[in-house]
Amino acid sequence: MKRTHPVELQAPDLSAWENSNTDVPYVWSFDSGKPGPHVMVQALTHGNEICGAIVVDWFMRQNIRPNVGRLTIAFANMLAFANWDPLNPSKSRFVDEDYNRVWGDDVLLGSRDSAELRRARALHPFVDDCDYLLDIHSMSEPCAPIMVCGATGQGGEKSAALSKLLGLPENLLIDTGHPAGLRMIERGGFGKPNDSRTGLLIECGQHWEKSSVDVANDSLLLFLKHFGVIDAAFAQAHLRQPLPARQRIIRVTEAVVAKSTAFTFNKAYTGLEVIAKKGDLIATDGDQRIVAPYDDTVLVMPSTSNVRVGATTVRFGRFED
Repeated sequence: MKRTHPVELQAPDLSAWENSNTDVPYVWSFDSGKPGPHVMVQALTHGNEICGAIVVDWFMRQNIRPNVGRLTIAFANMLAFANWDPLNPSKSRFVDEDYNRVWGDDVLLGSRDSAELRRARALHPFVDDCDYLLDIHSMSEPCAPIMVCGATGQGGEKSAALSKLLGLPENLLIDTGHPAGLRMIERGGFGKPNDSRTGLLIECGQHWEKSSVDVANDSLLLFLKHFGVIDAAFAQAHLRQPLPARQRIIRVTEAVVAKSTAFTFNKAYTGLEVIAKKGDLIATDGDQRIVAPYDDTVLVMPSTSNVRVGATTVRFGRFED
């Protein structure tokens, strides 16, 4: 079932950040000269996910410098973002391939070429050097925000622990990774449970709804405040939403990958729906029935448009509490 959603946001003009203080366009890095972690914030991993760009652009215009450690700010897939069209907002997701599936050494350091790989290769020294990463995303459906913490046994637990220290969002996802390739938050030490380096990926809500900007704003401020990079008073003064009363972990057990372009959900799902009974129908993929694998199956980030063979269409998980 394909749906379109209203575009409530206006893409920012990011031209002021092209000529950066690094040798990589749209990547800025500031050293406080004081001991502390290297923290990195990335927006526009996907060129159509503009809530992060809006918030990071605003933050940069505050001319804030880190109190401790180093702060790196990156606007990632600018080539895709250049194709932004509010009348066809999905077309700017990427140029050649998904920028967030190329972070394994076999791909990143291999011989294959694409627009996204070239950009990832330019950014990977910053990614490999940073201690803590916040990657700001949004979703295709109007779902409650989700913190993607990484995979079970591969950094997911430490990322969930950091998310609890930040206090948002309510839903913390520990998943199985992506069969299509390694995400940035799983690269190197981020994906090792006993390594202190930690990556977070915040899904702020539907791509173009106004509330996604509020979630992106608060995620950025609380992340930077936690590490002492910005003043607590500044963060508190600019927060937009109350923290959730509780946080819940959703542990994914399996990902459903489309085997054909005929993949169709049996009804309109937006995400975090709970399917009560094992065996209840969720979707069909050609002649194959996709059913709930257990009672109280949680649907995570169903992709109801632009189904691609080999791409994840939905994840199945359980609330741990």
